[in-house]
Amino acid sequence: MVTLGTRTVSDHVALAEIDLCGELMIAASAAIGERLSADRIDEVLNVRVITERNTVPRQTDHRG
Repeated sequence: MVTLGTRTVSDHVALAEIDLCGELMIAASAAIGERLSADRIDEVLNVRVITERNTVPRQTDHRG
């Protein structure tokens, strides 16, 4: 039997993902226009390019 108060290892990951989705929904609802730009998505998700050797991939890098 699983107790509702029992936390699993991935709870913190799931909560972080839910939080990020919420932030994106808030940004999208406040946006002017039909879509958020890749720069705005990166800003909301707190994605930054640090250096050329140590970079965080941007959203546009994953699009086909």
